[in-house]
Amino acid sequence: MYNALQEWLQEILPILILLAAVSIVISRLPRVDLGHSASFLNRRRLNWVPLGLTYAFLYMGRYNLNVAKTAMGELITVQDFSNIFAAGTITYGISFLLNGPLTDRFGGKAAILVGAAGAAFMNLLMGLVVYSGRTENIPAIFSVLYAGNMYFQSFGAVAIVKVNAPWFHVRERGLLGAVFGILISLGLYFAYDWGKLIVDNMSTYWVFVIPALVLMAFCLIDLIIVKDTPSLAGYKEFDTGDATLADDGQIGALEVIRRMLTNPIILTIAVIEFCSGFLRQAIMQYYPFFAKATGIWEGFVSQNWGLLLCCAGILGGTFAGIISDRIFHSRRGPVAAVLYGLMLVGSVCAAFLLKSPLLGALIVIMSMAIIGVHGMLSGTASMDFGGKKNAGVAVGIIDGFVYLGAGTMAILYGYILPKEEAAKNPENWLNWPISMIPVALVGLILAQRLWHATPRSKVSSTPDKQAATP
Repeated sequence: MYNALQEWLQEILPILILLAAVSIVISRLPRVDLGHSASFLNRRRLNWVPLGLTYAFLYMGRYNLNVAKTAMGELITVQDFSNIFAAGTITYGISFLLNGPLTDRFGGKAAILVGAAGAAFMNLLMGLVVYSGRTENIPAIFSVLYAGNMYFQSFGAVAIVKVNAPWFHVRERGLLGAVFGILISLGLYFAYDWGKLIVDNMSTYWVFVIPALVLMAFCLIDLIIVKDTPSLAGYKEFDTGDATLADDGQIGALEVIRRMLTNPIILTIAVIEFCSGFLRQAIMQYYPFFAKATGIWEGFVSQNWGLLLCCAGILGGTFAGIISDRIFHSRRGPVAAVLYGLMLVGSVCAAFLLKSPLLGALIVIMSMAIIGVHGMLSGTASMDFGGKKNAGVAVGIIDGFVYLGAGTMAILYGYILPKEEAAKNPENWLNWPISMIPVALVGLILAQRLWHATPRSKVSSTPDKQAATP
């Protein structure tokens, strides 16, 4: 166990160094003066840090399935995994119809508590199934339990955006999108590398139990610390400068959903994020399978997959956030277009590099691009164009499309990817990158249509000076 701990410390050190470097760079950037007091900024930081870490550990309890599948061997084949993953992601994708309005009604804090507690419970059940030693009907059982897990997981992004929307002005949200990307990246690192460390040194069921225990601990922390709005923490509310799609009186949840689904900007972002969901999971979930099947599993990228995904996501999110606020004046469309251009080029190149050692490096670069897009659109544009009042429905729709894209990818790959002996030949994996090319092209075209899009507020976009109320 000592050796495992030493190995973990060696792995996490590069991430800590990178996070420190990113913090220094961000702190050196010219500040956008919006009149916030030092007290307000400190309380806001205290609010989003535990909330953000809860979101990261939700990822650990989401993508631990991939690590468990590898450890369980033929009990779950690649095709079984595709079916289980599809069941979960499609459940996630349609859950916004219920969870978005619920979050707008009861608040982001309630949503993160329900999501974390529910995901913890479902992970405990999956751990119990593995602990029992059961071998019959494992794919069917995991399809049901993973779908339940993903229902509760779908509260995560909705909650984090809903809570942060009243605390951040539009002009600050580019860097907030960078933080969103960093949180996703840390969650991937927790899932893949910490998960691998768990199954290598403990029984497989712990890869489900440990995330469940951590999530339960953060439920308690969030219950005590997180506040939905500045006023609940003793500060004045302020105009965040975002869109207010449904602020004219009280309207029903179905009407809010209808308005947003007929809003051309929200709908365009949602379709772009459908493409992002397809591409993100095609990379993250299936590169390890490709590496394992073709015999390159012992390579540097495969052995450090979680670490490299984390570093790529941190860099991608930070790059996207900085250029959004500093170069494109808090517009999100240009950032998405630049990164989608990189995704398109990467997808084409990947088709020619299936037998090359350069493929791993290319896949990491593509991961950097797609995580940057996801942070900008799901984590930032959703609150910009949804408005703080309806952020739950907006991010629910957009993030729902992300996972509908992922579910579509999983179903497709279950049919077109090579099986058994055929999977050992890299040339038989050509459908994997080829299928990404048209999806990346559609995402690029749509992102360009958002180049000049900005949210329209009905009131002044200059926030009031923050000061603690007596």
